[in-house]
Amino acid sequence: MTSTTQKPPVWFWIISVLALVWNAMGVMAYLGRAFATDEMIAALPEEQQAEFLVEYPAWYTAAFALAVFCGALGALFLLIRKKWAISMFVISALSAIVQHVYLFMNVEGMSLTMPIMVIVICIVLVWFARHSSSKNWIS
Repeated sequence: MTSTTQKPPVWFWIISVLALVWNAMGVMAYLGRAFATDEMIAALPEEQQAEFLVEYPAWYTAAFALAVFCGALGALFLLIRKKWAISMFVISALSAIVQHVYLFMNVEGMSLTMPIMVIVICIVLVWFARHSSSKNWIS
């Protein structure tokens, strides 16, 4: 069974690039947290320093890493028009949901705006990748 890909519209490329930028910011947030030194943490404002004092379980950190790196790979696969984008975005979304449900249940006084926005964007990217596949923009 062979399928031919169709030329995607300009907005496909715009959304794909925005998805890559969004997920690249997530990768930077993960790397910043994972490799922050004591000196870097000391230079932050006190309220941000407190965030680094929280010890998260290893599975939480793994979910964070999967969410951001699979999201970035999904965006790259969109840009090279491959269906692997769907799988990467599904893994990213599931990981982000697990990560943020843990935060909702265990961190008091946390603003819900960003975590909800992250989950919504993950779900929209899964939908977008599936939609792109159904339109034969990715193969």
